[in-house]
Amino acid sequence: MAGESETADRTGAAEVALDRQDLREVTAFAAACAQEVLAVFEAERPGDARPRDAIDAAREFAGGGERGKRLRDTAWAALKAAKEADSGAAREAARAAMAAAGAAYLHPLAKATQVKHILGAAAHAARTAELAAGDDRAVGAARVERAARRTTPAVVDVLARYPAAPPGGGRVGELIRELDAHLRP
Repeated sequence: MAGESETADRTGAAEVALDRQDLREVTAFAAACAQEVLAVFEAERPGDARPRDAIDAAREFAGGGERGKRLRDTAWAALKAAKEADSGAAREAARAAMAAAGAAYLHPLAKATQVKHILGAAAHAARTAELAAGDDRAVGAARVERAARRTTPAVVDVLARYPAAPPGGGRVGELIRELDAHLRP
């Protein structure tokens, strides 16, 4: 990850200790969160495998696979699938899959924006559940609690190396901050 170190030097951001196993742990968590809502997308677009492919690529990396072209390509494809979905819930489910594949690209920079790589799939999954339940925020809060229970000590350890989640990001940003607050000591 030498290129990432150079970026840290140019931007002046402090570096965070981060190794391949940390990335695998974060990606496994993200894939599990996205998997929970994949059926929402597939119910609307049963012939579209792009979000499933992104989750599969994330799982493959988490299980010891390479971090490379397949992850990037499937993440971009899941994002395109999100843009083509008709319902908000299906769009968010595809974004959860995109975030799962993208979790492998968490950077070792001490920037609050990096928290999105760690918790983004969980937040998009929570938003999916909210929208599928008629925009019921209690459902989203329950999904945040569920994600907090699913989070492993290794993921919490990685999260603790970064600043708290940043402001903004609409409802998904709010859900990221809620989950972040649950997980920090």
